[in-house]
Parts: sequence; C-alpha cells; structure tokens
Amino acid sequence: MPDRRRTTRPPARGGTRPVRTLVVAALAAFVAGALLAGGIGYAAGRPDRDPVQVEVERLRQQDAARDRTQTIELTATARQVQASLLPVLSDLAAALPVDPATPAKPPTEDRIAAGRTATRAAVQRFAHPPSGGTAVNVARSGLAAAVRALDAAVRAYQAARAAPPATRPELLALAAEQRDIAVATWSTAATQLDAVNVDAGFGHAHVFLPAGPGTGALTADSEPEGHAD
Repeated sequence: MPDRRRTTRPPARGGTRPVRTLVVAALAAFVAGALLAGGIGYAAGRPDRDPVQVEVERLRQQDAARDRTQTIELTATARQVQASLLPVLSDLAAALPVDPATPAKPPTEDRIAAGRTATRAAVQRFAHPPSGGTAVNVARSGLAAAVRALDAAVRAYQAARAAPPATRPELLALAAEQRDIAVATWSTAATQLDAVNVDAGFGHAHVFLPAGPGTGALTADSEPEGHAD
C-alpha cells in the first residue's frame, strides 16, 4: 500500500530574512543610541563645562570689559584735569621756584583765585570713584591724592600771602613741599595709568604733569603715545 504519511517540508530559507533584518536594525539603533547618550553625558560632565567654572569665566570677562571702559574714561578725565592744572603749576613755579637762586614772581590775586577754582574742580572730578579692578583703582586713587595735595598747596600759598612776615617763609616752604608732593604723586599714578592702558591694548598714555628737578617725580618713558609694547 502506498505510504499516505504527509511529509513536512522545511520552511523556505527566505522566510527568516525579515526577522533577522529587524533584529540587526534594533541592535544597530541600540548601539547608536548608547554611543550618542554616552557622548552627551561625557560632554555634559567635562570639567570645563562645570557650572561654577562657567560662571567664574563669565564674571571674569564682565570685569575685564568693565575695566577697559573705566580705563578709557579715567584716561580722558586725567587728560582734562592735567590741562586744567597746567596754569596752576605755572603760577606756583613762578611764585615758588625750585631753585632758591631764582627770584619769586608772585601771581596776581585773580590768578590765585583761578588756581584755587581749578584745584577744587579737579578734586571734585575724583570725589565719587566707581568700583573697578585693582589696577584701575590704584591709578584713580593716585590721581585723586595728587589733586588734593595740589589744592592744599594753593591754599597754603594763599595763607602765606596773608600771613605776617615772620611766619610767611614757613608757609611758603610748606606750599612748595605740597606742590612737589602733588606732582610726584601724580607721576606715580600716571605711570600706573600708562601700564593699565598698555595692558588693555590701548597703547601708552603719557598723562604727566611738568616736574622740576628735585621733586622726585617720575617721567614718561620713551615709547610713543599709543604704541603698544
């Protein structure tokens, strides 16, 4: 009798391809996702992306921009004050010559009053300083101290002119000493201001007052104005 058992054919090989393709795609997607997540996690966890360091850098850049602005403003103020004080120093140089052998040439009362007005105005220009970086603050404080000393010199000279002859020489000597201190203090502050400008990339700024020999004042260097080191 013929064998009536049914034979089972093996499934066609092509039937496994869709399943195998899906598995491979799923694995590829998983690996890609893991790599992407790992990369993002590494980038977020890098030390240079630490929130504290990011904030510190932001504040540092903010302070640097502030100091650059203040350097420009302070240099402009120093030049204006310097110009206003040149006539005062010229009158004091004539009235209080550095060389004792040079005869004194007292200025008129109007010139003295004008000098007092100029020094008072200069003091007010530095009366309310903004807060800045140490380098800018040092330059500004030095200029402020210098104009206060020069204002004191003018007041001492006024007092000497009105004083009795017996006390006049001492007051004149005090006025001359205050004048020399003012010029020397300004020169130190001007040197600091010059360095601040160079560091900020603006080049040299030589804002000095004329100084006679023996005053101990610093002078400008040989670099041309605006030249960067």
